[in-house]
Amino acid sequence: MLVKLRSAIRKAAPAEATETISYGMPAFKYYGGLVCYAAFRNHCSLFPMGSAAIEKFKNELKGFQTAKGTIRFPLDKPLPVPLIQKIVRMRVAQNQAKAAAKKR
Repeated sequence: MLVKLRSAIRKAAPAEATETISYGMPAFKYYGGLVCYAAFRNHCSLFPMGSAAIEKFKNELKGFQTAKGTIRFPLDKPLPVPLIQKIVRMRVAQNQAKAAAKKR
């Protein structure tokens, strides 16, 4: 499941996004932190670096446990790949906007 999660993120992230370790977890960076992800005993988690994505997609995230900066995907359910990719694309847009604002 973790491999599928990484693959979903990689497909939605720009080619220039780099993989790294952040907060002790695998992560993607693109103009700063993009997302982190990790596997646990009963779930995989996506950490979209803040609560904006969780708030924006709260209706689509019903049925999944969420916290301020975490989305948990249980191991016994299919991974919602299209939703994960929407979240990653939203984070890409946020980071691009921040980078553009800094240039001004």
